[in-house]
Order: sequence, then structure tokens, then C-alpha cells
Amino acid sequence: MIEARHLRVLRAVATTGSFSAAARELGCTQPAVSQQMKALEASAGTPLLIRTGREMRLTQAGEALVRHAAGILAGLTAAEEEVAAIAGLRAGRVRLVSFPSGSSTLVPTALAALRAAHPGTRVSLVEAEPPRSVEMLREGDCDIALAFRYGGGAAEWDDLVVRPLLTDRLVGLVPEGHRLAGADAVAIGELAGEPWIAGCPRCRRQLVEVCEGAGFTPRIDFATDDYPAVVGLVGAGLGVAVLPELAIESVRPRGARTVAVQPPVEREIVALTLPDLAHVPAVAATLDRLAAAARPA
Repeated sequence: MIEARHLRVLRAVATTGSFSAAARELGCTQPAVSQQMKALEASAGTPLLIRTGREMRLTQAGEALVRHAAGILAGLTAAEEEVAAIAGLRAGRVRLVSFPSGSSTLVPTALAALRAAHPGTRVSLVEAEPPRSVEMLREGDCDIALAFRYGGGAAEWDDLVVRPLLTDRLVGLVPEGHRLAGADAVAIGELAGEPWIAGCPRCRRQLVEVCEGAGFTPRIDFATDDYPAVVGLVGAGLGVAVLPELAIESVRPRGARTVAVQPPVEREIVALTLPDLAHVPAVAATLDRLAAAARPA
């Protein structure tokens, strides 16, 4: 019989590449990792790892087991949480991953409401942009991923439960003394000759696509995942940018002005979870609070 604890060890070894690194990640000793791997190989009836000097790689059987491990462990976690909630044995636990502008706007309101309604529920938060955040969900490293996508790409989340939260429009950001600072709306083509400050990789790709659709390729002088840094660079007169409204909410745009961009560019903000986890009471409650935080006041 294959045990869940052995699968967790196998995943750690596959991810880190060695017994010693896996032991550090799991908080145990290297001999304990080695013993559990031997027990797993005995249960599987075939070698799962090939050791050549200091290198270690998975056999075909090991690769197959690692591929299934994420779903098995996620399902087991969901079962444990749901049974615990029904039995009243302990409070819920939710591991949330969010992109930065979501962390500073939607998440605080949602978690404050969750704590008020369910004070025993524990929520942890880490930050990651999609697609990495979605990978973390599929790999069993979180229970909910707050993510976004631009137009199209609906099939990329077909295996997940998708909770739509809001539509976030991109706005232009120009220095206060810019020739377009007082405009009500700006056609993206009017910024063709400007230096640009770009955001996260996915937003950067979207910027290039929008600009190329308007007949020009943006000259990107600076690129940063840090929205306050984008605002600071624009405020210092070093370029222009387009940012989601959600990001502007969490930053005071000193020295910069926002302008509407035409044609409108929008991104969809969603909360994602696995089908098994959607039935866990603590996860369902967190999804509800995120949806409530996204509704207009």
C-alpha cells in the first residue's frame, strides 16, 4: 500500500533533487527520507529513483507516481479538511496565493471578514503572479489562487473551479507635466513615441500586443513587477505606463496622472481552486469572502 507520507517525501525529493535538500524542506533527517523512499519503492515493487554519484533522477515509474501525487495529496487534504469540519474536531486551514495588487486590495478585506465570521480559520498568504500561482494550485502547494487573465485563454483553467470576482480595466499613467496629463481619454497610439515602463511578464506581453495592434512597438526602457516602482518611475518623468485600476488603488501616484485608455483593455480577476477543494468549508467560505470583497461598495 502506498502511503500519503511517502508520496510527500517523493515529491520533495523530485522537486529538490536530493535526499538532503528534501529533508531540509520537510524538516526531518536525511536517513528518515532515505528510509521512507525505500519503503515506497518496496510498496511500488519497482525502483523509483536512479542514483548516479551525486545526481539523482526519477525512473519512468517514479515520474508517473510524482505526476499523480499532486492530485492524490490535494484530494486527501480536501477529505481531511471536510471531515474535520463536519466532525467539529478542528478549525479550517486555507493556503492562499495572490498576485501583489490583489494582496493589497481584495485580500485584506476578505480575510478580515473571514476572521470575523470564522475566528478559528487559519489562512496563510504567499504572493505569485500567474501562471506560477496556477501551477502552485495544481501542484498542491496552495488551496486558492487569486489570478487574472486577459481576453481569451478560457481553456487554460478547464480543470479548475473558477470563481469570477471582477473585471479590472487598465488605465494610462503619465507624468504630471505630460502633454496628455489633462486628457479625459487617450488613444494608445498617441503614446507611440514615448518611453515605457512595463509591469509583470504577463502584463508586459499584453502591453506589447495592444501597442502592436495600434500600429507600433513600445520602447520599454524599464520593466518591474513592483507597481509602486512603476508609479515612481512615471512620476519622475522617465516614461509612461498602463496599469490595472486595482494596482492604482493600492498606490498613491505622486507626480503622475491617470488617464483612460482607448480602446479599453480589461483583465478578468478570478479565484481558482481544485474541484475537490471547492467542497471544503474553509475554502468555500474564503471564496465567498473574496467575492464579497470584489463587489462595489
